[in-house]
Amino acid sequence: MTKLNLGTHPHLLGFEQLERLLERSAKAGNDGYPPYNIEQTSEFSYRITLAVAGFSESDLSITIEDRQLVIRGRNSDDGQDRVYLHRGIAARQFQRSFVLADGVEVGEAIMENGLLHIDLTRAKPETVVQTISIKKG
Repeated sequence: MTKLNLGTHPHLLGFEQLERLLERSAKAGNDGYPPYNIEQTSEFSYRITLAVAGFSESDLSITIEDRQLVIRGRNSDDGQDRVYLHRGIAARQFQRSFVLADGVEVGEAIMENGLLHIDLTRAKPETVVQTISIKKG
């Protein structure tokens, strides 16, 4: 039996980009750090919350690269002279990526109590009805 790709399905014309997005998000290989939540705050808005305890605003960067939201964290370890008896708070660098659909815009980012909140909005879709005339051949 042959594998039918999403982009070659006869009812999904022009969706090749969706297949590429799915492949790209699968290759992101996020290892689960830092943990995050995605919540829908209204019909057309979302909020991504990352648990970034131990990171300051200057340790974090948020960029949009080719319709992909990328959050990077580099912890400037200022306590190199400290002696830890137990170190359970992760202080490693990370990169977390989210693929954005067309029409999704990134709003503000807020740091609050060790949580980084990133607000997203999606444009309300417009209903377009188009009539195609039929010519005699």
